[in-house]
Amino acid sequence: MTRETSIDELAKQLDESLNLDGKHASPEDTTAAADEDNVLEDLSDGESTYSVPSAVGSLSSDDSSDDDIGRVKFIGPAPPLTVHRPSFPAGVTSIFANTASTIDSIADMINSGSAKNIIVMAGAGISTDAGIPDFRSPGTGLYANLQKYRLPYPEAIFTIDYFRRKPKPFFVLAKELYPGQFVPTISHFFVKLLAKRGLLHRHYTQNIDCLERVAGVESDLIVEAHGSFHAAHCIGNKCRKEFPQDWVREKIFNDSIPHCDKCNSLVKPDITFFGEGLPARFFDLLEGDFASCDLLIVMGTSLQVHPFAALINEVQSTTPRLLINRERVGESKTRGMGFDFDGCFAGSMPHRDALVLGDCDEACLLLADRLGWTDELLGLRAAFVDKRKLEHI
Repeated sequence: MTRETSIDELAKQLDESLNLDGKHASPEDTTAAADEDNVLEDLSDGESTYSVPSAVGSLSSDDSSDDDIGRVKFIGPAPPLTVHRPSFPAGVTSIFANTASTIDSIADMINSGSAKNIIVMAGAGISTDAGIPDFRSPGTGLYANLQKYRLPYPEAIFTIDYFRRKPKPFFVLAKELYPGQFVPTISHFFVKLLAKRGLLHRHYTQNIDCLERVAGVESDLIVEAHGSFHAAHCIGNKCRKEFPQDWVREKIFNDSIPHCDKCNSLVKPDITFFGEGLPARFFDLLEGDFASCDLLIVMGTSLQVHPFAALINEVQSTTPRLLINRERVGESKTRGMGFDFDGCFAGSMPHRDALVLGDCDEACLLLADRLGWTDELLGLRAAFVDKRKLEHI
């Protein structure tokens, strides 16, 4: 597929891919209004807007942090996919050869081999199109199901002290979110494709849904910063016995609260709750990974939860960074801290931050098109869905 491919055609392919199995969110369909000659529009504020009809739901931030446990609000059609065109102060240079379309420059870096140790940082925005429920939003069935437990606030369900006293609400939620019920999104398969091509140095995720693993990304390439359902342990301080995922899953789906057969304490999936430390793997790999990273891609996160949010500052000062998100987040307030999409704090250093606003799946499809990977990306997901259908015959 060439760079002249119509964005409408890309959106059509995305829509067809997402409808292979019907397991995704289904907001109202929209219709493409732009024709082939109006795919790319130069706006007065310096943005490049790709008029992509939304095939999936979009994201929204609320006052609480979206990505602490990996859930976000679900509010309807995504905005048009927009590639930010930076406006530099006088004297600022850029590492991007084509500042009019930084997405093309990033594709050239990957295709030329100058970006071959890529780190992806991901939040809830890459998983919402899989149809995973948002437990916070009033009116959702999941939220309503939890009301009988009279949670003091929604996040209490992920607080270790509350869990020790009242574990039932968490296991009700866990049954709804448990891995194996959802199909990974285009974004997950884009990460898989980076791994398949030997370009993924590491994937750091805030999500607990294991969808990267389900998509086929190898465990050694994943850092689950907030834990996941992949393993489980007794929470007894003197015990900490490990339990297999299948055993925990059986308990949860039989509406039984799992207890340790050694000390009778609760058994909890290895999800990082408020009041618990992050996994040791996060800290063990962090320094070496980010020092060797030559392209950082950040997708679908509010960058509000630390220490995860601060990881964007750990790469070298000349390493290009790309944010794919519904909203601008993580921006600089001082030199060297956060994104600087317009080079306001660049000084003598080159500008190195790119921004694509809109739906993560649509943005990944756009980048795949620029890389010439569209057929391979959609093929990965189609093969996954076909295999799953055969398993359920």
